[in-house]
This record gives sequence, structure tokens and C-alpha cells, in this order.
Amino acid sequence: MSTLRDAAMKSKAWPFEEARRVLKRYEKKAPEKGYVLFETGYGPSGLPHIGTFGEVARTTMIRRAFELISDIPTRLICFSDDMDGMRKVPENVPDQAMLQEHLQKPLTSVPDPFGEYDSFGAHNNAMLRRFLDTFGFEYEFVSATENYKSGKFDDILLRAVERYDDIMKVMLASLREERQQTYSCFLPISPKSGRVLYVPIKHVDAAAGTITFDDEDGEETTLPVTGGQVKLQWKPDFGARWAALDVDFEMYGKDHSTNTPIYDRICEILGGRKPEHFTYELFLDQNGQKISKSKGNGLSIDEWLTYASTESLSYFMYLKPKTAKRMYFDVIPKAVDEYHQQLRAYHDQSPEQQLANPVWHIHGGNVPRSDMVVPFQMLLNLASVAGAKDRAGLWGFIRRYAPEASPETHPALDEAAGFAVRYFNDFVAPTRTYRLPSDVERAAMEDLARRLAAWDQDVDAEALQSMVFAIGKEHGFDPLRAWFSALYQVLLGADQGPRFGGFIALYGIEETRLLIEKALSGELVSGDTVQS
Repeated sequence: MSTLRDAAMKSKAWPFEEARRVLKRYEKKAPEKGYVLFETGYGPSGLPHIGTFGEVARTTMIRRAFELISDIPTRLICFSDDMDGMRKVPENVPDQAMLQEHLQKPLTSVPDPFGEYDSFGAHNNAMLRRFLDTFGFEYEFVSATENYKSGKFDDILLRAVERYDDIMKVMLASLREERQQTYSCFLPISPKSGRVLYVPIKHVDAAAGTITFDDEDGEETTLPVTGGQVKLQWKPDFGARWAALDVDFEMYGKDHSTNTPIYDRICEILGGRKPEHFTYELFLDQNGQKISKSKGNGLSIDEWLTYASTESLSYFMYLKPKTAKRMYFDVIPKAVDEYHQQLRAYHDQSPEQQLANPVWHIHGGNVPRSDMVVPFQMLLNLASVAGAKDRAGLWGFIRRYAPEASPETHPALDEAAGFAVRYFNDFVAPTRTYRLPSDVERAAMEDLARRLAAWDQDVDAEALQSMVFAIGKEHGFDPLRAWFSALYQVLLGADQGPRFGGFIALYGIEETRLLIEKALSGELVSGDTVQS
């Protein structure tokens, strides 16, 4: 362990870099609370999206890295700001008219449009927990509503009353002049309508712990800030939460980065110590737009899991968190294959290399071996030419390629075969476009078909790849990738594809020869997809 810990203290993998920053907070003495607290925040204004998962996955990676370099216990809480007022109705939920009637009420006071839970907030919280549990995260769920109403936040709220002027000074400096006139860090909840009110505060009584304001009907009202009758605006709430819970680390998206000094300063005003932060770049949909809970654009967690494993999504989250990522269905095959490439490499690597390998962080050091003897991209191409309707339709080819494999001994491969058929039918088949070969390409493919017909060696992927490679050179393809592009476009109806020697070995020599004959005869090209 000491050798591994020494390597971790030097590792340039980003989770270890972040973990060392957290450890530095306690280089002089251990935390008085007895543990290091990692937090992720969640606004349940809409159904949880994949970015929410990313925060928990990445924070978990940093937590695991911290646990390797330190013996200080850790906790991870997932905090839901479910007392926030519902400012608009999400587009991707039912019963829109009903929800319109409850605008501005705390999410935990809005009826559940799905009719399953006590409130819309409770429904979305349950969705979040279900998603996170799918991935086996170790976390504690914390509700803002519960903390406000139970009195757990009372001390910090009374302190906010006492230091109201200091908090307002920070906030007013960040606002436009017109907003300054009506802004207050406190949001009362109307005793009459139940709505979260964005109204000027007429009086703050530090001794009594109350605020006075005009309710929606104009009646002057005084409320205690305790007991869940008042909440904090979202920016002060960030800092207050850090101070109340003594948070040591929280990450959030780039859109929060300009507010970080505000969060930090309010935390300090309320007697807390600002946590370590990590700002990640945003996730984008297929059009380059930011993924939004209310719009429901981009990939959802359930959609990713329809076509690939949980580990492949964790792998995607590990990669370059400070680079904006486009998250749409076409990123899935690459993520699956790269994840398994890293698995295969891991067990032959040095400890230093293992700590830099994404799979160490995905599996917390307990890294399994890959049983994917056929790449996912290859399974997609096999599904294409074999016309498979389910995973069983692919296993006849897989067994010929890897006789030792079976669904029982290679469960990840079996699962991937099912994913591949589903992904092919939903995304590849509708866009597949075959074309006829040029004269040069036709001559090369006829040569390939002849050599396959005469093949008398073992069915070896590398030997077949060398043969395909040689044909391309002999027929003058320059660059050589033009030869392989022609094979993919003419035979598979795609612009990209697998190592072709491996494809032949998997699909079969005779089957590939017949596929070439079909392509050259024009049989694969339908009237509306011909390209010349």
C-alpha cells in the first residue's frame, strides 16, 4: 500500500491532483468533524439528466483517490435543493396545465404530475436516487426541505440574519442597479399562497430572528427565518450550505464559475471555511447546445444504458472533464471499445500506469478483466451484414471466431451483443447508405474475393488483415485508408468500420466473399441510396 500511495502522491491523473488539494486542507490537523465531506448539488426542477450523474461519478473518483492517499474517513452527500421554487414547467413531463397552477411553489409542495410520489420534488429525488443506485455509488441523500423544516439549518439562518448587511454587501455588488432595488438574500414562503416570494425585505430583526415583507396581497407579514418558513436565494444558499455542513469539496459546471467568489465569501461570512472546488466544462447535445433538465435535450442516463454498460458511461465521464463534450448517441460505440481497451491494458501495467488508467478510477482499484474478445464496433458491423434480430443471432459468428466464448463465460460480451443489435437497428440501419464501387475499387474487391476463395490458411485476423492491406497497396490506393473507406462504404454502407481482417475472421471467409459478390452486382444498393 505504501508503494501505491507513494505513486498516487505523484500521479498526474486528475482525480489524484484534486485529492491532493483536499488533503492539503488538513496537512496540519485532521478535520474536527472526523471526516472529509465531499458534496454534489442537484436542482430537482426537472428529471435528472446525465450531467447530474457525471458530477457524482467524478466526485466519487476523487473520493476514491483521496482514500488511497489518506486514512481520514470520507463521506459523500448528494444535496437536493428541493425547496427551490418551480420557476417554469419542464417541457418533458405530463399534466402541464396542473403544474402551471403551482408555479413558484417549493418543488416539494408541487403535486407529482406522474401521480407516484407526494410531490414533484420527491418524484425527481427518487429518480435521482434510482439512477445513482444503478451505478452502485456510495452516497448519502440530503434534502434541502428536510434540513430547512427540521431546524438543521436554523443556526446558519440565524447567523445570516445577524450578518445580513455583510451578505447583502457581497450580493449587491454583483447585481445590476435595477435588481439591487428589490434584492434580498432571504426568500419568504407566503403563508397564504405557499409560493416562494421574490420581494423586497422591509425589516430584518437580528434579535428576534425575523424578516418583515409585504405578502402578495400587500399585507405586511413578519416570519421567523427558522423552521422552513424562509429560504435563502440560490447564491447565498450555496455558501450557507457549505458553512452549515462544513463541506470540503464540491464540483460544478463552468456556468457557476463566475459565482465561485460569491459562494466562498458568503461561506466565510457565515463562519465556514470555503471548500475546494472543481469546475468542469459543460455537456452539449447533438447541436452543440448545453444539455438542460427542463428541455430534456441530449442523452439521458436511461438512454445510454439502453445501448451500453454503466462502465462505458463512467469511462466517458472520466475523460478530459475540463473539455466540453458533445453527448449524443454516436459517442457510445467509441466509449465502449476504449473502455475495454483500457481494461485489457490494465493488468500488464506498472502501478504508476494503472493509477493513470481510467479503469482504476471507475472501479476504485478493483479492476475486472475484459471478456470482450470482439469489439463493439465489430459487433455493430456483424449485426449489419448478418441481419441479426437479437444477440443469439450473433453468437453463431462469435463462437466461430472465439470457440472458447459463450454467454455464460463472457457475460459482458453477451450483453454487448444485445446492445449492438439494438444500437444498429435504432441508429445505424436508418442511416446506412451503400454505394457502387469505382472501377479501381471494383478491380481490387474482385481481387480480394478471388484470394478469399483460394484461402487455405488458418482463419487468422492478422493474416487476413495483411492480405487486405497488400491488395490496397498493389492496386495503387494512396492514401491507403481510401481502400478501407471503400470497403466500408461499398460492403457495409458506412464511412467507418472495423479492422477488416478481424471482420472477415468473425463474419467468415466464404460469407465475406459472397458479401463482396452482392456488393459488386449492385444487390446491396437500393434505388434511393445509390451513390457513385
